[in-house]
Amino acid sequence: MNNLEEIVYKHTLLNAAKHKGSANPGAVMGSIMSQEPELRSKAKEISPIAGKIVAQINKLSPEEQASEMEKYNVEVKEKKQVKEVGLQELPGSHENIVMRFAPNPSGPLHIGHARSAVPNGEYVKRHEGKLILRIEDTDPKRVYEDAYDMIPEDLGWLGVNPNEIIYQSDRFEIYYDYARQLIEKGAAYMCTCDGATFKELKDNCKACPCRNNSVEENLELWGKFDTMDAGEAVLRVKTDINHKNPAIRDWVAMRLVDENHPRLGNKYRIYPMMNFSVAVDDHLMGMTHVLRGKDHLANTEKQKYLYNHMGWDLPEFIHYGRLKMEDIALSTSKALVGIEDGTYSGWDDPRLGTLRAIKRRGINPKAIYDLITEIGVKMADSAISWKKIYGLNRNLLEPIANRYFFVENPKLVEVSGYGDGEVVIERPLHADHLERGNRLLPFNGKVFLANDDIVDGIFRLMDAVNVDINGEDVTFNSTSFEDARDLKAKIIQWVSVDENVKVSIVMDDASIKTGLGELALKELSVGDIVQFERVGFARLDEIKDDELIFYYAHK
Repeated sequence: MNNLEEIVYKHTLLNAAKHKGSANPGAVMGSIMSQEPELRSKAKEISPIAGKIVAQINKLSPEEQASEMEKYNVEVKEKKQVKEVGLQELPGSHENIVMRFAPNPSGPLHIGHARSAVPNGEYVKRHEGKLILRIEDTDPKRVYEDAYDMIPEDLGWLGVNPNEIIYQSDRFEIYYDYARQLIEKGAAYMCTCDGATFKELKDNCKACPCRNNSVEENLELWGKFDTMDAGEAVLRVKTDINHKNPAIRDWVAMRLVDENHPRLGNKYRIYPMMNFSVAVDDHLMGMTHVLRGKDHLANTEKQKYLYNHMGWDLPEFIHYGRLKMEDIALSTSKALVGIEDGTYSGWDDPRLGTLRAIKRRGINPKAIYDLITEIGVKMADSAISWKKIYGLNRNLLEPIANRYFFVENPKLVEVSGYGDGEVVIERPLHADHLERGNRLLPFNGKVFLANDDIVDGIFRLMDAVNVDINGEDVTFNSTSFEDARDLKAKIIQWVSVDENVKVSIVMDDASIKTGLGELALKELSVGDIVQFERVGFARLDEIKDDELIFYYAHK
């Protein structure tokens, strides 16, 4: 048996072992062509050999095939089926990892930003690397001044802690230096074509006349750039003028902007475009991995031209799919308009998807962090829902949230026929954590009930008495819980006439439930999470005079 026949023989034995002793000629050829690339040119020669050897091996008994496999050292390696859940491992080296979260400061962070912030933070944490928060504020029209403070606060709440904060608005002189270097290399040119003319040329894969300017001509125009009118010229990076994507052909690196910048005022007129400043910064800051949405695929390709012009090593580029979420306002610009016209009460309005709105409602940041980590960084788009968030959050709140009574639109009722005087009912703050103690609920036959609970039927006032409700009349029936169970009485909450507190609950749609809660609520501090029985989880947001204001989380 020559060397070629032996290779075919081994592949045939392996294929037979995987298919209950019966090898397939086509499968054997496929295995050889994929695993022995140097033999692909000999396919015509190998095909008849494979057919002959397949027939030979298929005649052997399983025991004889096993013996041949041992003789030729052929081993079946079982593939482990591993379902990919969560963050897959980073490509490339894992030493001295540097990554960045780079938002535009157009407003506070929303749940969409968590899609980038969490994986970047988690990878850095796992590999003891460095995370840079880079505020990309090179478009003064999109800068919301308060966002400079809001963004680090939001990240801190989310559990993402950058090692360093950098503002691109501090780095204009650096960008100018690299722009000049590109011009000197002949890799960038000053273009004075009007936008419409350039677009027509670009769309037809034609270079504009400015592309042939000498380095000296470009440097002269660069030196006069900030004296020109906005729109009169731009600096372009040379790419492939025949590139299949017109947007990548000779993209703009610098342009003139006449706007007041919150941090710079009118100090500069020459502003870098995102693809230029980002590529320069990613190189200078030593980014090893650049993690961002797949909507940046074209930008990645643009930036690679700059890397190649400058002779820089490329980082590992990783792109992930879009995050889709229904019934939530994620547009920062639309939210700002809504805040300014009074539609929303602020950035923490419960109808918004900002992290501070989610925080105000009592959503635990771990619920968001764990959800984003579970989604991972796949290229496929991912859909999330409030239902999923609520499920994760419920698991976190159940053990910590104490239980209390709340009655909406309260109505005072007197239980006629009740004659046991005042009793004090003890009810645990949490049925699974009795060590936390009890709430004391005085009951004397006069109580507040939720208006919607006053309907005809037999009811049990929780842990108190059973009553018959008939119109406006509420009559004592019995005391024991066993009677209530036999009567199939519905259990309802109640609040003492003498010991209660005003409660307002701001719901997720910004509507407000008003009513009364039990007096023990007064022992809470702002930020505490409770569970109002039969209503849901809520966070104490404000103590206002004699009223407690909560924000609703979910059931």
